[in-house]
Amino acid sequence: MTEDEKIKLKSLIEKKIVLLNQQIIDLKELTKPIEPDCAIGRVSRMDAINNKSVNEAGLLKKQEQNNGLKFALSIIDTKEFEFCTNCGRNIPIGRLFVMPESRKCVACAKNTR
Repeated sequence: MTEDEKIKLKSLIEKKIVLLNQQIIDLKELTKPIEPDCAIGRVSRMDAINNKSVNEAGLLKKQEQNNGLKFALSIIDTKEFEFCTNCGRNIPIGRLFVMPESRKCVACAKNTR
C-alpha cells in the first residue's frame, strides 16, 4: 500500500466512524424499552416490539463494525493491517477501501460464512 493510499484510507475510516457513531446514537434511541402503559393498540404494540428487535440487531451490527474500524485505524501503520489473519496473503487494496474493518481476504471471508 502506498503512503497516499494509506492517507486516503485513514480518512475514509475516520469518516465511517463518525457516521457510525451517529447511527449508533439513533439506534439506541429506537431500542429504548416500550412502556407497557403506552396508549397504543395491541397490534401496534406488537409491531413496535418487532421493530425494536430489528433495531437491536442493527445496533449490534453497527457497534461491531465501529469496533472493527477503530481497530483497523489502530493498526493501519503496521504490516498486520494488509495481511489476512487466516491465510496470511495480502488483502487487496480494493477490499480494504470497501471494508477496512475486515481482517480477511475475500477467499477466506467466503469460507467462514
